[in-house]
Amino acid sequence: MNKFESILNQDKPVLIDFFAEWCGPCKMMSPILKDLKDTLGDSVSIIKIDVDKNQAIASKYQVRGVPTLMIFKNGKQLWRQSGVIQKNELVSILQSFK
Repeated sequence: MNKFESILNQDKPVLIDFFAEWCGPCKMMSPILKDLKDTLGDSVSIIKIDVDKNQAIASKYQVRGVPTLMIFKNGKQLWRQSGVIQKNELVSILQSFK
């Protein structure tokens, strides 16, 4: 199991943000995710994956557009959505997977 897979196998929700440096909407997600982490603390892991630097992972999960957000828990993908998502919506989605 590689490091990325061991992160996905945690027994708490893991939010993956697939992004790219050149992506405007991705830049909008950054402060939202920081605020989300401040609110939820250690009850969730938030991982950012640069699709240009991690093309194999992006390809494995069929990420075609950025930002794409996914939630994993115990190695299973529970949720996926592309585009900018507001913090309150992410909080309620994450809390449904606790």
